[in-house]
Amino acid sequence: MKFFILSGSHRAEAQSLKVANYLKSVLLAEHTGASVFLYSLSGNPLPLWDEASGGAPDALWDPISAGLKAADALVVVTPEWSGMATPGVKNFLLNCTADEVGHKPGLIVTVSASRGGSYPVAELRMSGYKNNRLCWLPEHLIVQHVEGSMTLPDGGAGLSKEDTVIRLRARYDLRLLAEYAKALAVVRASGVVDHRTFRNGM
Repeated sequence: MKFFILSGSHRAEAQSLKVANYLKSVLLAEHTGASVFLYSLSGNPLPLWDEASGGAPDALWDPISAGLKAADALVVVTPEWSGMATPGVKNFLLNCTADEVGHKPGLIVTVSASRGGSYPVAELRMSGYKNNRLCWLPEHLIVQHVEGSMTLPDGGAGLSKEDTVIRLRARYDLRLLAEYAKALAVVRASGVVDHRTFRNGM
């Protein structure tokens, strides 16, 4: 099974990237033969999408597009900035097409330095999927107090109760994501999906 993880923080020293790398390690450990394409916006934001340009230039987007097309499921990690998902995450989703991510499951993972993280979940559930047809899971993951989370090895001494709980929840969400990936592969192969006639969502 193939997974695509987006680490959506633009910051050079991004806690979101730490979380993304942890999730990658879990996927590789728990799914034999799995591969993970991790793309980070840390210090590497894409050019802003607009209709005239059609999005990021091919030289930049083509490797990303190939990773998205090959993926069975996606994980989108975003910090909460002023109660919002990052501009980079929204810009990334604008670049995505239905041919790349349509009718594939996506897990929303948000990151907060304190007790936040819920607003980007609501924002991404409301938007970011309309034309590209990405299917957000009904489950999501919120990593609060992120600087103290997912730093120590699993099972090691010094893990807090909160960190242990969020790691267990992360494993559950990723196992569920893999099952949705199997189920939605059947939908994509059914012949019912018609992005040519119904190019845009309503």
